[in-house]
Amino acid sequence: MNPFSFTSASTVETALAQIASRPPLAPGVGKFIAGGTNILDLMKENLMRPARLVDINALPLDGIESTPEGGLRLGALARNADTAYHPQVARRYPLLSAAILAGASPQIRNMATNGGNLLQRTRCYYFYDAGVPCNKRKPGSGCPAIGGLARQHAILGASAHCIATHPSDMCVALQALEAVVHVRSPGGARAIAFADFHRLPGERPDIDTTLAHDELITHIELPPAQAFAGHSAYLKLRDRASYAFALVSVAAALDLGDDGQVRQARIAIGGVAHKPWRDARAEALLAGQPAEAASFEQAADLLLHGAQAQGVGFGSNDFKIPMARRAVVRALMTAAAGTVTNTGEPRLGEEGSP
Repeated sequence: MNPFSFTSASTVETALAQIASRPPLAPGVGKFIAGGTNILDLMKENLMRPARLVDINALPLDGIESTPEGGLRLGALARNADTAYHPQVARRYPLLSAAILAGASPQIRNMATNGGNLLQRTRCYYFYDAGVPCNKRKPGSGCPAIGGLARQHAILGASAHCIATHPSDMCVALQALEAVVHVRSPGGARAIAFADFHRLPGERPDIDTTLAHDELITHIELPPAQAFAGHSAYLKLRDRASYAFALVSVAAALDLGDDGQVRQARIAIGGVAHKPWRDARAEALLAGQPAEAASFEQAADLLLHGAQAQGVGFGSNDFKIPMARRAVVRALMTAAAGTVTNTGEPRLGEEGSP
C-alpha cells in the first residue's frame, strides 16, 4: 500500500478544500471515504492509490426527508440499511428497499453509504487481479475477459476495451425510479440525472462515472413515484442466496389502471452492462397493453435487443441472454400481482434478529 495522508472534515466546504489540495506524499488525487466498504479493499489490493483520504463521516449528509415536490431526498451518508428500513422509503419506494436488501450482507449494509454505493467499482475478477492486464485499471493494457472467462460479464453496452458489469443492486432500482444525483465541488453545485451518472466503457473503461474528482455527492433525489408503489418487484438471480453479485437482476415497476392495462412502466436490468440498463422504448411499448406475459415478452425482447454473448466455451455468458429475458418477464409478472415487501424482518442488531 502506498503512503497517503488522512484528514477529517466537519463541513462540506472543508472536505472539498482538502480534496482539492494534493499532499507531497504520493502521486495521484485524493478520495473521500465514509463507510470504506469498497475503497479499502481496492487499496489493500493495490488497485487504487490515493494520495489523500478525507474522512467525511462527520458531514451533515445522512438525513432522509421528503421534498416539497413530493419526492424523497436521500442523504449521501445515510447508511444503506437505514435507507432500506426507513418508513418513507419502505412505503413510498418499496422497489428501492427490496433492491438494497438484496445486496451484500447485513453487516456491510450497516456500514455502506448511499453515495459510496453509487461509486463502487466492478467486481470483475480480472480487474481485481493486479497480476494481469486490465483496461479498467490501465487503459491500453488489454482485457483478458474478452475471449476468456466471461460468465459474469456484460451482454449489453460493452466495447472492444471492456466487458465488465456494474455490481450495485441499489443503482438498478435508482435507475428505474429516475433518481437525480446532487453533487458539490469548489465551483458550485449541479444535478446529474441518474441515467447520465454512470458511463459505458467506450475507449475509457477506467472512468466509471461523469463525476469529477473534486465533486462530492451530497444527496440523491427520488421524484414522486406513488403510482408505482403498489406494483413493483426486484428480482435478483445469483449463484447463491446470500452475498453474491447478480448474474442478472431486474427492477420492475408498473402503474396499472382499473382495467388491468399498463399506464406506465419502468424496467431496469443489472448484471448485464457497465451501468444499470434501461431502454425507454421497451417501457413505451407496454403503455396501453394488458399486464400479461405476452406483452412483457415483447418488452423484454426490445430491452435486450443487440445483446451479445462474451467469452468462449465453459466461460461464456451466452446463458445470460435467455436468463435476462425470462427474468424481465418474471419481474413484471410479479410486479403486476402486487408489491411484496421484505422489510418486516428485524434488522441485524435489533431485538429479535439472529
